[in-house]
Amino acid sequence: MAVRTEAETRVAADGGVGITAAVVTDGLLAGLVGGLVIAAWFLAYDTLVMGRPFYTPTVLGAALFRSGVGLEAPATIAPSLDLVLPFTWIHLSVFCIIGATASYLLTIAERNANYGFGVLLLFVVFEFGFVLLCQVVAESVLDALAWPAVLIGNLLAASAMAAVLWRRHRQLSILP
Repeated sequence: MAVRTEAETRVAADGGVGITAAVVTDGLLAGLVGGLVIAAWFLAYDTLVMGRPFYTPTVLGAALFRSGVGLEAPATIAPSLDLVLPFTWIHLSVFCIIGATASYLLTIAERNANYGFGVLLLFVVFEFGFVLLCQVVAESVLDALAWPAVLIGNLLAASAMAAVLWRRHRQLSILP
């Protein structure tokens, strides 16, 4: 009986790098961990610092689902599960998509170490682009939230996702 290694389960039937169950599973796991870390961060921040549990997902839900109605006076926004739950669902879904994409790119980088630096650079550009996009497009949302808290939350989530993916992609090496 042949024993399959973790590296072999990431290789498609034709021997190339494909979207296999292991790649998708790794990405979904990383995405869920990242999404839960940022949700826990904002729950702790909102509760302990702001004194208003679920404030951040309520503000973000209002921006997403109600076109920013109520953000002109963010101090008056009351936490609402009607905004928190759908926003959290979409947020976790986006994290899972990002995790699956990252897992796929890391699987490619495992096969060719020269791609590793490109994946790392893509991550840095992605984080910078996210912060820049938030500054330009979502200024009213950032006025309602503390942007350093958003940045810290994203860095915590990215670190958690990186830790999961690093453990799942043991053969990864990065060459400049």
